Amino acid sequence: MSAAASSLSLPSSRTLSYALTPAPSNPNAPVVLLSNSLCTPFSTWHLVVSKLTTRGLSVLRYDPPGHGASTTPADLSSTTFDSLAEDVRALLSHLSIDRLHAWIGVSMGAATGIVFAANYPRVVQRLIVCDTISCSPVNAGIDDIFGPRVAAAREIGKMDGIIDGTLERWLGRVWIDAHPDETSRLRQLMLTTTIDGFETCCAALRSSTFDLRQKTEEAGFGVDEALFIVGEKDANLPEAMQELREGVERGLKKKNASATVDFHIIKNAGHVCYIDGFDDFIATVTQFLG
Repeated sequence: MSAAASSLSLPSSRTLSYALTPAPSNPNAPVVLLSNSLCTPFSTWHLVVSKLTTRGLSVLRYDPPGHGASTTPADLSSTTFDSLAEDVRALLSHLSIDRLHAWIGVSMGAATGIVFAANYPRVVQRLIVCDTISCSPVNAGIDDIFGPRVAAAREIGKMDGIIDGTLERWLGRVWIDAHPDETSRLRQLMLTTTIDGFETCCAALRSSTFDLRQKTEEAGFGVDEALFIVGEKDANLPEAMQELREGVERGLKKKNASATVDFHIIKNAGHVCYIDGFDDFIATVTQFLG
């Protein structure tokens, strides 16, 4: 089931593009929010949306700055995960949504979900965190991987090379060769990301304020349940995300001593596990959502 894109004018005068797809015959169905990764617009979730709505859930998607039809701030260096979370808070207020049944985020969308849950406790009931780093390169003590990519896109003047390299890292050559039509569709959708959008979201990923390890410890963590999902082939994230999972679990235990956070690895999947690990992803997510 599809939904036409709508737009919200934010207090900063930026435009936030979103789509709310209702569950069939139930306008009051619980709402699940889907938050995408860097370079992907919300339309990449289309197969997930149909699976969730047929299970009686409404689905809300949105585009971060410079992705899809969302616009960018005048100061491209000003975007942080706190500002990305604030955009979603404005969207929920606009739609009169007080409570989300779940937030499902991948990569940048997962990081935004953790920051949102810490900044706005008790709005998200269940949090699903997929394939995300824990902090910016400067906080991890490693070389900046985002700045050079932005510079490369600026030098060339278009996103084509960035998108092609990203697809190969995310999906791998074997999957790409076996799924040419889906790869081509995904590439065309990702090419709607502007260079400004890429740069401003990379600013959030590069920021010294980006450290999820601190957010999960702040005043308890504001969700009831959490689940971590990662693609088996997503670089070192199957190991690296365990530390983040433990931090979220400690945050939850401040409210509920028996709280645990499940961790699931999707075999043969990469960074966008809802695409190349779709069946396992849907089975895991729907079981967790109940």
